[in-house]
Amino acid sequence: MPAPAADPTATYTPGCVADDLRKLSLDIRRTVIEQSFRAGVGHIGSCLSIADVMAALYGGVLRGDGGDDPERDRFILSKGHAVLALYAALHEAGRLDSTDLKTYCTDGTAVSGHPDHVLAPIELSTGSLGQGLSVGAGIALGARLSDSPRRTFVLLSDAECNEGAVWEAAMFAAHHALGNLVAIIDANGQQALGRTSDVLDLEPLPERWRAFGWDAHELDGNDPGALAAQLEALDTSASSARPHVVVARTTFGKGVSYMEGQVHWHYWPMSEELYAQALGELDAAGA
Repeated sequence: MPAPAADPTATYTPGCVADDLRKLSLDIRRTVIEQSFRAGVGHIGSCLSIADVMAALYGGVLRGDGGDDPERDRFILSKGHAVLALYAALHEAGRLDSTDLKTYCTDGTAVSGHPDHVLAPIELSTGSLGQGLSVGAGIALGARLSDSPRRTFVLLSDAECNEGAVWEAAMFAAHHALGNLVAIIDANGQQALGRTSDVLDLEPLPERWRAFGWDAHELDGNDPGALAAQLEALDTSASSARPHVVVARTTFGKGVSYMEGQVHWHYWPMSEELYAQALGELDAAGA
């Protein structure tokens, strides 16, 4: 699918200030609610937890025109089941038009339930958890070997860190001193089968990543302004000796009261009544 033309309904320009990023987060959440209800699909809570991360990245952190520019930053959504938040961010950035967005999870669409690189803004098809960081490390190494300033950002879930392949990639990145690689962990504390701490506890995450040779940071992942500032402050120059990880502490289902911290919203679609309540809460938050 070719790259879409710029969408005149886009609501922000790169380099947003903190208030703009908060508005962008709300717009992303609203799109997640609207399109998930229209399609009758789940994974809503996971999408809502990363809305602020998407706002920070697509509100100005990612460099390049997002098209065929070889020097553009790369972004990989390793936790592919939360792709609707990525589609919403691409829409707000003018890189996914309304017509295509409304085909989400319909037959034959490229705007599917997991990222598919047949859609031009998507860098990597994902969905099988634990693989995005490995590809991201390879992309980052390729950038350094070609003397490119481009950076690679990979968004993983905390539960995804249960996968051994993540730690193999972490060792590889540290060994090769890939300072142009940034992992963001959506640490919402939940996964499909329950609390992450009950299924396989990996805390304290920052210390664990430091033990693997990474430059680790921890912050409120539902504060897009703080997150954007932290990502921009990382030393991703060629002289940086360590890859970077930001453990973003988020709330599963953030922004919709009845979804927050509730594991079943990993699966459930909304009724009309709950849909109306979700939109009402988001509208009130933006008033």
